Amino acid sequence: MHLWQKITQLKAPILRSQQLTSWLQVGSLKRFVSLFLVGVSLSVAIAACSGGNTNNTASSAGGASPAANKGDVELTLVSFAVTKAAHEKIIPQFVEQWKKEHNQNVSFKQSYAGSGTQARAVIDGLEADVLHLALALDTKKVEKAGLIQAGWEKEAPNDAIVSKSVAAIVTREGNPKGIKTWEDLAKPGVKVITANPKTSGGARWNFLAVWGSVTKTGGDEKKALDLTTKVIKNAPVLPKDAREATDAFFKQGQGDALINYENEMILAKQNGKDVPYIVPDVNISIDNPIAVVDKNVDKHGTREVAEAFVKYLYTPEAQREFAKAGFRPIDPTVAKEVEKDFPQVKTLFTVQDLGGWDTVQKQFFDDGAAFDKIQAKG
Repeated sequence: MHLWQKITQLKAPILRSQQLTSWLQVGSLKRFVSLFLVGVSLSVAIAACSGGNTNNTASSAGGASPAANKGDVELTLVSFAVTKAAHEKIIPQFVEQWKKEHNQNVSFKQSYAGSGTQARAVIDGLEADVLHLALALDTKKVEKAGLIQAGWEKEAPNDAIVSKSVAAIVTREGNPKGIKTWEDLAKPGVKVITANPKTSGGARWNFLAVWGSVTKTGGDEKKALDLTTKVIKNAPVLPKDAREATDAFFKQGQGDALINYENEMILAKQNGKDVPYIVPDVNISIDNPIAVVDKNVDKHGTREVAEAFVKYLYTPEAQREFAKAGFRPIDPTVAKEVEKDFPQVKTLFTVQDLGGWDTVQKQFFDDGAAFDKIQAKG
């Protein structure tokens, strides 16, 4: 018996007492019960659908579904500290372009610290896909650890140099010591702040800038050693890294002059700090290499995207961001665009002009080499 029939029987005495026994009235009740049952069914269905939407929302809140993540790529960029301002502008541009061209999402993990610190971190297990360091000597340490294949310098344009700067001399306000050249740092009574080249990559650039200012302008190595010795002896302290050296000069008020990267001084000015500095006419090109960490990209399956990112760093768009962060662009077109922003260096030499990093390390920074001999003179 149908439910509407049962309800009709239950209601019959009442209907008779009210003389509502017509066929039309019974038909109306049948239609009412039918509509009621349809309404109950729809309510159950809607409730079920609502429950499904709630689960989907909770899943989305916890993260994208596995299907949505299929094919997404995450790269880990490990770089030296002062590149952060540039990379944070470049990365979104690359991500947008890659998405447009390949319909694939790319995200980045980023790590910034001193160049030597970053090299050690990668060797000790920080799984960088792309490594951007202050000097090739640090990158070679990662190569020797078996993480980067030999010949990485030829895997990218410009011998893998993607950013560069020069050395600058920061002075006190008004330059009371009248410092204009490297030779001025050797004068009696001038206190120089520079980090220890045994522990700091930046300080190695400083040391080589002073040394090369002699040998690349006609002086011999004896004269270069004499000048470099006097400059080092004028240093009241030799902090372990460039950051500590900067703090000693600015925060602790030590020294009359600080040797630092030009790009750091430009960035400081952009951040509202009026920093007086000189870029000597004879200077070293501080070349910063980029490399794909072969062992890690093969492990992560990220080689294609990592190599594409490295390639993108050489584009005019990326080089303009490096220039905004104070680096001298390696792209000729961009270099022409911003040449007024950087003082001209009359005599610019490179590490290769000094024999290359292997020679430089043995001659100056190995145990018992030139720097240790300078220190031993007392």
